[in-house]
Amino acid sequence: MSLTLFARLWFMVFLHYFVWGAWYVTLSTYLGKTLQFPGGQIGLAYGSTAIGAMVSPFFAGIVADRFFASQRLLGALHLLGAALLWHVSTLKSFGQFYPVLIAYTISYMAGHGLTNALTLAHAKNPAREFPLVMLMGSVGWIAAGLTVSWLKCEDNAGMFQLAAGAAAVMGLYSFTLPHTPPKGAGAPVNARTMLGLDALRLMRDRSFATFIICSFLICVPLSFYFSWMNAFMNEMKIDNAAAKMTVGQVSDVVFLLLLPFLLKRLGVKGILILGMVAWTVRFGLLTQFPQATDAAWMLFVAIAVHGMCYDYIFVMGRMYVDNRATEDIRAATQGFHAFVTLGAGMFVGSWLSGVVGQHYTATGGATHNWSSIWLVPAVMSAVLIFVFAVLFKDNAPAVKAEGSSPTT
Repeated sequence: MSLTLFARLWFMVFLHYFVWGAWYVTLSTYLGKTLQFPGGQIGLAYGSTAIGAMVSPFFAGIVADRFFASQRLLGALHLLGAALLWHVSTLKSFGQFYPVLIAYTISYMAGHGLTNALTLAHAKNPAREFPLVMLMGSVGWIAAGLTVSWLKCEDNAGMFQLAAGAAAVMGLYSFTLPHTPPKGAGAPVNARTMLGLDALRLMRDRSFATFIICSFLICVPLSFYFSWMNAFMNEMKIDNAAAKMTVGQVSDVVFLLLLPFLLKRLGVKGILILGMVAWTVRFGLLTQFPQATDAAWMLFVAIAVHGMCYDYIFVMGRMYVDNRATEDIRAATQGFHAFVTLGAGMFVGSWLSGVVGQHYTATGGATHNWSSIWLVPAVMSAVLIFVFAVLFKDNAPAVKAEGSSPTT
């Protein structure tokens, strides 16, 4: 890949994740503090991205892969997204806000896959070049958090308007990207393939089934963090909360770079357990923070372990899935893993985080019992460590599709 092309794809990924980071992190503060939505509705709003993740494979499979060049469709989706984001910024009732947000997240998550497809289509060495391009996603997320704090729009509709402006720029820029024709023109439409259901045969293996179930359940703690962390920090009177939360994305880069070295020493099981331990430590610290004195270090550590929490569960998980399945069902298995985690897991987790948050909200909705809220994902993470450690064994051979020949 030439340096010029590398820079163009970098900017694409930067803008794409800037759009998401501009509204997603601070959404709970805006909905709870400004629009006075209850916790249950805040949880549903965060679950909209999960709905997008579940619906977008159908869109990608039926439309994106068959009829339109990737860069043109990506541009159209982001321009549509810009209009929807601006419209969302004007809505004040949940009944109006929620369906428009879902429509937007479907368009965004469909674009999510297109950015990956564009990068992979033009990478000469995908294994080396793809991760380097994707690192700009963290940079875009950091830039969004810093910009939101600088503009002081954590608790107002300005965050959606910022995201809308960035989406419009991304939409126009996408049309300048290298031509990437659809790969699946003329291929049959198959819902089973689009959802990765061909991978269900791997669930016969206890370790793989344990991995999938635990991956689904760990999305609950992840959802608690995304749904409530910014609102928690603002309620605790932490200045520039969105900017401080970008420490998590910095650690994302650091822990991702450490992953190959730790993998050699700890193995897949050790890395996944380390990620679950990080979640337990994070929420244990957050549980103690409200009543602790001189506890700034607790908050810093809880944010700074984000790279370990995310990379060592979800990135390591994708690597495990890639190694576990043979080539003929690899794509299906990755699709199944994404559907279970980013789709179903995040939706259930967002809904549950909203229910718990609402249950521990004081009358009037101005304050929360944060220690009790954070205790729920802390306990769940701790239980998952034990279950996973007992049931998972990383010693099974790759599983091939029925009737296929073994790979070498």
